Amino acid sequence: MTGRVRRTPEEAQRLILEAAELLLVEGGPRAVEVRAVAQRVGMTDAGVTHHFQNRESLLVALLSRGGRRLRGAVEAASSRWLNGVVSVSDLVETMAAVYADGYGELAIALHAAGWRPDGQGMLEPVVDALHGARRRTGSGSPRRIETRLAVAALHQALATDPTYGVAFRNSAGIANPAAQDPRAQRRWWAATIATVLGIPAAPSSRT
Repeated sequence: MTGRVRRTPEEAQRLILEAAELLLVEGGPRAVEVRAVAQRVGMTDAGVTHHFQNRESLLVALLSRGGRRLRGAVEAASSRWLNGVVSVSDLVETMAAVYADGYGELAIALHAAGWRPDGQGMLEPVVDALHGARRRTGSGSPRRIETRLAVAALHQALATDPTYGVAFRNSAGIANPAAQDPRAQRRWWAATIATVLGIPAAPSSRT
């Protein structure tokens, strides 16, 4: 008889969230069920609910994991700007990659179920980086609220694109399969944000 695997609570929670993330990538929010996660990790259903009381709690924890991943990704992208390399395109692609893994759909599903996040300022590093670029490349004193609104609009667009993007592009007269490819839309967002804020869309180096 195989002995029971003993894990610390932290290790068990990490393994559960990793399994849940794989299910999310593979099948979207509907695929993230307690039983499916338990099977992936080699636990019982009760073992999973011991760490996450129910499916909703697991999904909220998974979304928080996505938020940390997004923040880490944008901080890495934004830090490159401190060395003089400004690329809104890079930032847009970095954020889009996280949401393409199912986190955008998960956020929408949880919001529809009544869940509301209690954290604020997740994308503050993006605001800081963009606003710093505006100060370096522009003249005068740009208004920070304009930078914040631009980041909010971009975040909203990228988070909802996996769920609604094709339908929105169809509604504007873009037919499939072109509507099913979000890359042109992301390039438009990068160019628009750059134009509105007066900074480069593509990578450029200060001399």
